[in-house]
Amino acid sequence: MPVHQQDTFGVGEVDVATTPMMNDQKFKLGVFAFNCSGGIVNSHAPTSFRVTWEQQKRIAQLADRSGFEAIVPIARWRGFGGETNFNGVCYETFTWAAGLAEATENIHVFTTCHLPTVHPIAAAKMATTIDHISNGRYGINLVMGWFTPEMEMFGKKQLEHDDRYAFGSEWVEFAEELWTKDGSFDFDGKYFQSKGVEAYPKPLSKPRPVLLNAGTSRAALEFNAKHVDVNFTALDTRESMREYSDMIKARAKNRYQRDIQVMTMALVVCRDTEAEAKAAHQEILDQGDWPGARNIMSVLGIESQSSNAQIERMQERFIAGWGGINLVGTPEQVVEQFQRLSDAGMDGALIGFLDYAEELEYFNEKVMPLMRAAGLRH
Repeated sequence: MPVHQQDTFGVGEVDVATTPMMNDQKFKLGVFAFNCSGGIVNSHAPTSFRVTWEQQKRIAQLADRSGFEAIVPIARWRGFGGETNFNGVCYETFTWAAGLAEATENIHVFTTCHLPTVHPIAAAKMATTIDHISNGRYGINLVMGWFTPEMEMFGKKQLEHDDRYAFGSEWVEFAEELWTKDGSFDFDGKYFQSKGVEAYPKPLSKPRPVLLNAGTSRAALEFNAKHVDVNFTALDTRESMREYSDMIKARAKNRYQRDIQVMTMALVVCRDTEAEAKAAHQEILDQGDWPGARNIMSVLGIESQSSNAQIERMQERFIAGWGGINLVGTPEQVVEQFQRLSDAGMDGALIGFLDYAEELEYFNEKVMPLMRAAGLRH
């Protein structure tokens, strides 16, 4: 074998099961959405959080030093309008992940990819490059392209909901062949047809980088059970979390002989006293970008099937937490809430803050020791 080709085989193998996201912590933690303005808080509430590279590195390195499992971005190509144009300032996530992979040492670094906007050949090559930069601690959050105005920016006709997951399934199958097949091959699918395809080097991650998805519909359930390692959900009751977690884990095991983890998404508002935490949370709501929240709900079609009271409650969730649950209270109370999530079948949570860097430092100092004491972390 020519010397240069030796670099395409056996460079090093990193079993995905040994990577940070797949470790044996009872309750895993990831920092979510800090690559976009507002993160998961759609509000005028005061914060020092800004989308600058200096802050991105600081947040990622804080999470890395504290033992968090992952940093997961949002992929956005335009904001949601309203008063703040929520998420309108946003770093692209492949290059973001490459930069933060080099800036960190232990944490799993993710890209979030809208599958209709990136061809599998290009995505697989970029993913492999970042996988090598990170020494195998890299993964992709797979998004089907739900935000129609963004798809229209790319000149894409929005597929029907279930068809998006059929497209996504073929996209993943193509990417997996690029990551694992030696030599050249043809791919002949419904959505992709390619001749004489080859891809070197291969990822260090074996059998391939970790895959995430946030869908919970019937089509998403099948996609997740078949393809991904971690499904994260914004279900809001312990009963629904337990039922969903049990169902998707059984589906993955019984139909595809696979294991899957389930994580939730949460806004954390943690302060020294309960009164301070509740006041900070209320300020987020009081200064919320209500028109922006309505824009998100309109795209999702929520307002067409809900009562006025339900709409208001959902608007609050899209102001404080991007539709996820809110964990509000003292460090002890937040840990109790994490314990309840664990008891409900959640393997972890992707979390966000109003002020990421400042609150993450507080979280590491005050909350992480209590999580270890509670047996949620070791």
